[in-house]
Amino acid sequence: MSSNSTTTACAPNDTLCTIKQHELEIIIVPALLLGGTLITLVALCFLRFCPRKKQTRTTIPPHYKGSSHRHTHRNNHRNELKGIDAPPGINPLEHEELPMTVQQVQQNGRSTRAAVPQMSTERQRGAFSHVIMLPQTLPRRPNDTVSLYRARMENRNVILTTLKETASSKEKKDFLGFASFVSGLGSHPFLPALLGVVSVQPPQTMVVEELQYGDLLGYLWRCRKDNPGLESSCDMTEKRIFSMAKQVASAMEYLHSQRCIHGNVAARSVLVGADLTAKLWGLGSAYRRRTQAGSPGEVEDMEMRKWQAPEVLARRAVSQSSDVWSFGILLYEMVTLGDPPFAEVMATELLQYLQRGRHLKRPASCSSSLFSIVKSCCQWNAQHRISVSELIRKLQAGEHSANGSTVLRVAEPINIERYLREAGYGEAYNYAVL
Repeated sequence: MSSNSTTTACAPNDTLCTIKQHELEIIIVPALLLGGTLITLVALCFLRFCPRKKQTRTTIPPHYKGSSHRHTHRNNHRNELKGIDAPPGINPLEHEELPMTVQQVQQNGRSTRAAVPQMSTERQRGAFSHVIMLPQTLPRRPNDTVSLYRARMENRNVILTTLKETASSKEKKDFLGFASFVSGLGSHPFLPALLGVVSVQPPQTMVVEELQYGDLLGYLWRCRKDNPGLESSCDMTEKRIFSMAKQVASAMEYLHSQRCIHGNVAARSVLVGADLTAKLWGLGSAYRRRTQAGSPGEVEDMEMRKWQAPEVLARRAVSQSSDVWSFGILLYEMVTLGDPPFAEVMATELLQYLQRGRHLKRPASCSSSLFSIVKSCCQWNAQHRISVSELIRKLQAGEHSANGSTVLRVAEPINIERYLREAGYGEAYNYAVL
């Protein structure tokens, strides 16, 4: 039978017969097209909303042991620490934690910013070698929550600050919170370089480059008298004071540009590198102020009073000028090779002493030009104090004209017990002579 006869086999009103004749075009092809479309949509949704899992972070080995050669974890960034030569209570590393990423960089010691690539905080297992616990030559506060280790990482010396396993959840939160805080400050040539932080698995650890000479206070004490066992670089001259002070002032200016008031400018919070570069550390007060907003004043530690501005002692608002006052005290420490300020005044009576119009006495070894800067920093009225930019300018001018040959010496070695008493430190600490 021909095709014409096949197509005319159905009656005009026989719909069922017509559908059967055109079953392929009406049912099968549309069904296949619809099924293919649904399968394609399901596959696209799966790829869109179910990405592959990211690689997990590197974990770290158990707590470091003394004199061991262990490996571990990740990197932190920003800030140097050493402070192991200071007596208990003035260790700039105490209760300090570090940032997780560096976001900005400061060039030439000025407030010009320049963005830098974000550093990875990850470190593969085995990144650290020659991990050795720092000798316990000086005791810590009973509530100290960190341990310090010296290590090698990528052919450089670093200091590892690890949170003890006994730390509370709040202390762990503060540890990482401080890291985030410092991370936001960015980097600066005169702020210690933070290299990493381990936060994925306990013990949480901070990594910073090691500064050879440690804290400035301990360095000044070692420079007090001639000692054949000390390297010649321990010769402190007025020219060197101007140079190191200018570096600290540059770091302070940068912090102010980041809306950060340091609050703890002192020799104990300055770290000294092998090339005698001075870097400002000790940002714990700034972090506490940021996280405890609303408290009017800062003086929570008795041992900080001798360095605090009058308005801080009176628990009024802290300002950038408060750091300028403390910077003047730092200059006094440097020119006296580590003498405590206001040694004849009890810390609890310092505010009344200043209210009577008293001030720092000029040390015998201090030139008139240097002491004029000290006085311009330590003005009772905060508005009358020198600005940081003008301070840097005066320090630069003083560096060019200062005596670079006459070495400052103090015949009397430091007496730790006497220092702690005159500096206003609590007497509850046990301490050892350096």
